[in-house]
Amino acid sequence: MFVTHELLRRGAVEERAYQVNIARACLERSTLVVLPTGMGKTVIAAMVVAEVLRRKGGKVLFLAPTKPLVEQHATSLREMLIVERIELFTGEATAPEERELMWRENKIVVSTPQVIRNDLRSERIGLDDVSLIVFDEAHRAVGEYAYVDVAAAYKEVPGRLVLGMTASPGASAEKILEVCGNLGITAVEIRTEYDADVVPYQHALAFERVEVDAPDVSKEIRGLLATVYEEQVGRLKKLGFLAGKPKVTLKDLLAVGDEARRKLDSGVKDGRLYGAMTAQAIAMKANHAIELAETQGLGSLRSYFEKMETETKSKADVQFLKHAKVQEAMKLARATDVEHPKLAKTAWVVREQFMEKPDSKIIVFAHYRDTADRVTQALERIPGVRPMRFVGQASRGEDIGLSQKEQVEILERFRAGDVNVIVATSIGEEGLDIPQVDLVVFYEPVPSEIRTIQRRGRTGRSAAGRVVMLVTKDTRDEAYFYSARRKERKMHVELDRLRRELKQKIFVGEPGGETFVTAAPEARIEALRQEAREEPPSTPPRSREKKGQTKFEDF
Repeated sequence: MFVTHELLRRGAVEERAYQVNIARACLERSTLVVLPTGMGKTVIAAMVVAEVLRRKGGKVLFLAPTKPLVEQHATSLREMLIVERIELFTGEATAPEERELMWRENKIVVSTPQVIRNDLRSERIGLDDVSLIVFDEAHRAVGEYAYVDVAAAYKEVPGRLVLGMTASPGASAEKILEVCGNLGITAVEIRTEYDADVVPYQHALAFERVEVDAPDVSKEIRGLLATVYEEQVGRLKKLGFLAGKPKVTLKDLLAVGDEARRKLDSGVKDGRLYGAMTAQAIAMKANHAIELAETQGLGSLRSYFEKMETETKSKADVQFLKHAKVQEAMKLARATDVEHPKLAKTAWVVREQFMEKPDSKIIVFAHYRDTADRVTQALERIPGVRPMRFVGQASRGEDIGLSQKEQVEILERFRAGDVNVIVATSIGEEGLDIPQVDLVVFYEPVPSEIRTIQRRGRTGRSAAGRVVMLVTKDTRDEAYFYSARRKERKMHVELDRLRRELKQKIFVGEPGGETFVTAAPEARIEALRQEAREEPPSTPPRSREKKGQTKFEDF
């Protein structure tokens, strides 16, 4: 079933209850929409844009924080809307004098906020005829970010309407209210995959945790490096840092570095601060090397040591490399060609998927570029597998990044089937229009619930999907796995709490049916799916021009 509207292309927008419900609410008042990645924020925006143009005319301004997102949104709007005059503004693509004319001639302008802020300040454009502004990644609307200035100028326009969209609204009601205040928003619509009007559109997602054992040599190297780490932590405690921290975390180490740097920058003259900076840096290096040995493989560890030896070395680098235990670890790493079992397991999982479904599309996520390279090389050896590395723009030494144009070309080849496996770093988690895939492989767990959801959300969108997560036993992999799961459960509870708290201060829309239930959410989803399958229609269908189509005027 599809939504019909005089400004929506036929068959472009599938009818989904939660999207229609949210779009209807957004037409009534300026609204912040909080929706997880992959649940169609751009589709909601397109429906709202279409109806605003039908009702009010005028102009629509669609803002996004980066050039790739601006291009992606412009393409999506052109595919969904029957509006010829859709223009893209970026600082690189258009000269200021060209934009002045283009602003007057186009109905929809998709732009980065900095361009619009600059054009407003120079009075090349005005917002008087703008009927709607869409702020994508609206959580950025704090401090001195350009969204705040554009919204401030728009607050002077009578009859204005604002649509904010985000998957990461912030953990407190105060943070969300700050964003709403800065954008002139008076209502919030929050949905999770557990809400009753969302559940019927969630496809089955098979999750499999695959455990592997770290090689014995990796465990031996870990022991050597752990000694170095503990020595530096003890050194920091003697210097007066990390008091009351029996188990020191990476966050604690980062805080030590920040504190020492802040004191030095403020003019404190204390030689111990320089010693603390060095000890902190050595501990960080040992910690990173342990992570590579445990969860990535000795190839990645060797590369790390080699880069440190060949690049310009800091005082901490020199001390780290000279340490007897580090020297021994380097010798062990170089003396073996044993690879981490995750590499072979990834190849096995990918091969198995293609045996079951030869036309599959797969994404393998790896935290480090070195690992992404090794995984890509391993997959190239499997007949019928056509992998491509997918990384960010930054180049690091000999490791050349991908330009935005190259990223887009790879994704186009992935859609066309020329490439059937993408091996991605975090660049593949958000902000780029990656198509639905059949399988997502986590080479390692990540401790962030947001990143876990974003990775997982690449599958199970328009059809059933599968997620495989590789976990090295008795390593930080296990800690990250449980951390992300705990944070995700807490996030859903917090979103439910935010709904209740925000109701005291701002209008909050309710999803159809009950909200998230903290106990057994997976069972809750399956029960709701079953209800949707079994429930007979209780009311006669609405009159429609064509069967299976919803008139947008129902809004």
